[in-house]
Amino acid sequence: MELTKVTLEIFSKLEHKWLSHYQPTTKTRILSIDGGGTTAIVAGASLIHLEDQIRLHTSDPHAQIADFFDIVAGTGIGAILAAMITAGDSFGRPLYTAREAVHLVSEKNSELYKVKSTGVFRRRRRFSSRSMDNVLKQVFQRKENGQLLSIKDTCKPLLIPCFDLKSSAPFVFSQADASESPSFDFELWKVCRATSATPSHFKPFHFTSVDGKTSCSAVDGGLVMNNPTAAAVTHVLHNKRDFPSVNGVEDLLVLSLGNGWSSAKACENRTCSTPSVVDIVLDGVSETIDQMLGNAFCWNRTDYVRIQTFGLGSEAMRKEEVLKERGLESLPFGGKRLLTETNGNRIASFVQRLVATGKPSPPSSPCKNSAVNPLANGR
Repeated sequence: MELTKVTLEIFSKLEHKWLSHYQPTTKTRILSIDGGGTTAIVAGASLIHLEDQIRLHTSDPHAQIADFFDIVAGTGIGAILAAMITAGDSFGRPLYTAREAVHLVSEKNSELYKVKSTGVFRRRRRFSSRSMDNVLKQVFQRKENGQLLSIKDTCKPLLIPCFDLKSSAPFVFSQADASESPSFDFELWKVCRATSATPSHFKPFHFTSVDGKTSCSAVDGGLVMNNPTAAAVTHVLHNKRDFPSVNGVEDLLVLSLGNGWSSAKACENRTCSTPSVVDIVLDGVSETIDQMLGNAFCWNRTDYVRIQTFGLGSEAMRKEEVLKERGLESLPFGGKRLLTETNGNRIASFVQRLVATGKPSPPSSPCKNSAVNPLANGR
């Protein structure tokens, strides 16, 4: 039966009405940076390459990572880098480019992790808390007025975990909670200090929120969330105020940056020793999360990319080696598959999808009227 002229007109009007209300969807973009180690060779090389590729594909020499991600998460030294590329200057722009952040961490590494000997025979090797405190305070202050920045001052949502000994539970610092109340807002240097307090190297870090009402006795966030990707995904899925269009993982685009195997460092320079319990925990947490995310995104693995190195310990690698190493991908039922693409190629492919999702997202503007209440005790 042929369609009549009236029927065609009806379908034409319905189609026009539907198209007029249709808006192209964009994915919420998550960047996650692992803890582990003190030099961040893997994450550092990946971040510089990521920002270089963004500038190449947008033809914008001033584009920065924070422009193209909607939320950034980090643990340990990964948290220091995450905070540096999202900390806002007085104009609401990122305080550091990826290259500046990585260079500064490398330049100040001996001060961040200044070794001191303790014990009766001075045989225990620990890092100086005072030295790290001083460096972090310098890093997270505005140059024009010396103001110490808090997690509320980031130009994009930021998530950083630690483990609170007072409550024997994970404590996750987030911009979402910080924007609600000063009781959930903490100075950035303290947040980074808390997530870096590895028990074998630092004493627990005791500190309070900017208004002094919330306190924490922190140790390394890597003990529970060395790979903070799952925490970031969960936060986005349940935070309808800041991410109203996200209904499931199909609405996400995730880049997870590892920092090499911590236990592999025990065999650097061909001198093998038994890895510490902390190293095993860090690797185990990271790999478990990668396996979980791999399963969640098994329907479309291009939406979840994990950059990690396995051939060498991160302390022994150079940037070129990180980017040239072939990628590995977790299989749904365990094990890994060696890919033909290198880590550098995978980042470049991811950036193509990242840029194609739309224009750079504007800096976040914390909303005071929220339907989401802060989590109890900042969690």
